[in-house]
Amino acid sequence: MEIVVTPQEYKQETLSAAHLAQAVAAIHQDGFVILADVIKHDHLDVLRERMTEDSQKLIKLEKWGGAGRLKGHLQQGPPPFAPYVFRDVVANPFAIQVTSAILGEGMYNRFYNGNANCPGSETQPLHRDGKPLWSRMAVAHPPSSLIINVTLVDTNEENGSTELWPGTHLETTVESYVDIATEAKRREIAPPVRANTRKGSLLIRDYRVWHRGVPNHSDSVRHMIAMIHNINWLQNQTKLLFNKGCEDAFPDGPLDHNVEFTAEPLEYLLTRFPTPVSQL
Repeated sequence: MEIVVTPQEYKQETLSAAHLAQAVAAIHQDGFVILADVIKHDHLDVLRERMTEDSQKLIKLEKWGGAGRLKGHLQQGPPPFAPYVFRDVVANPFAIQVTSAILGEGMYNRFYNGNANCPGSETQPLHRDGKPLWSRMAVAHPPSSLIINVTLVDTNEENGSTELWPGTHLETTVESYVDIATEAKRREIAPPVRANTRKGSLLIRDYRVWHRGVPNHSDSVRHMIAMIHNINWLQNQTKLLFNKGCEDAFPDGPLDHNVEFTAEPLEYLLTRFPTPVSQL
């Protein structure tokens, strides 16, 4: 489901009760929802320029990442310092409204990284981003982790929009990777869809939804930023490091941003979490 945020909602930074209910219902039923028109395009343009430069560094080093570590897919996060940290990306109020309605008080963000799908990329294996908390249950447990994905451009079949499998967050017999027989059986029940989004949109999905990266047929790298909002009782082992100067992007509210600010230079391209250069 795609929910188009109205000008009035955008001005107030709050979804209507009807839109919020639709978003929550879509995540419970399908495992994901798209919120359209919630991020300023000029913020995405600033990020894209820098992240495209960063992509070339990783491509040159052949630092392929993501599921299967296949050629053409990068594990690539945005710069954790000004002027590349924007509130409507890292702490989008509409995303937070939806995730807090599902995860409740005390939820926190444990991730700020992403993926880049490069021209000529390969098809990833079908997978989940994380195992269910309890294996082989007769009924799936409620959501405990929600991923917020932000792409920097219009995303479609041409530039490799992510393949999503509706309802698979409720499947209890798969932990990480999906075998061919299980995929074929599920396809007969509910075939996959593509996460096509317009620039300025974001995708919220349950971390258990089956998905995969598919080939990018365009001539440009397609970036996707990711954050993960966790329910409060899940163990939190590390703070997210950002450089001083971007504190205003993290306002008080229902989300624990789980951040720490430092003046030390941070390595963020070659590490899963930004790390002080002095510790490498």
